[in-house]
Amino acid sequence: MKAAVIVFPGSNCDRDLAVALRAAGMDVTLVWHKDTVLPEGIDLVGVPGGFSFGDYLRCGAIAARSPIAAAVVAHARGGGYVLCICNGFQVLTETGLLPGALIRNAGLKFVCRAQALEVATTDSVFTAGYGAGQTVHFPIAHHDGNYIADAGLVARLQGEDRVAFRYLDNPNGSSGDIAGVLSDNRRVLGLMPHPERAADTALGGADGAAMFRALAGALSHA
Repeated sequence: MKAAVIVFPGSNCDRDLAVALRAAGMDVTLVWHKDTVLPEGIDLVGVPGGFSFGDYLRCGAIAARSPIAAAVVAHARGGGYVLCICNGFQVLTETGLLPGALIRNAGLKFVCRAQALEVATTDSVFTAGYGAGQTVHFPIAHHDGNYIADAGLVARLQGEDRVAFRYLDNPNGSSGDIAGVLSDNRRVLGLMPHPERAADTALGGADGAAMFRALAGALSHA
């Protein structure tokens, strides 16, 4: 299984994501934002957390228009898998691959803590390693993690079983307590919490490891 992790100026979780993917058995390549193509044979693209381009203009807006972004969009639209975390979630909403938007936290403060989440669906390669309704704990670290969607979009995401994770004790005001959403083909996951920071007991928790193991297992049989 081959994965590419995109690196932007200001990315700070690219190595963390690469380590988690490698621990699950994937061959990982770091790809610079100025590249225009992904490496051959890539199964999964990871768009990591951080502060791409200093979060100027809007979080993720500049990164979504970088040279590599078009290749990521093409990969997704061609049926490829994409995992986008925190700032990566912001980037992918800016590209239009995922619905909704991410804005300033309702409390207007940066939040950094371990966060309890409910696994809202197991019908995806990202969440298949969990039980429906299971509580997991992933770290959060964001200032603009407030997922905004109108009532119609929230109802559609829920009706299509595309809410991947929900917050327990909503930390940022996200609509419908949504912490992560799936694309309409279920092959793109965007989430604000950081599973890669909870993928080894040495980090204080390993609830995220099941995501990477499930991903590796699914991709090995794809």
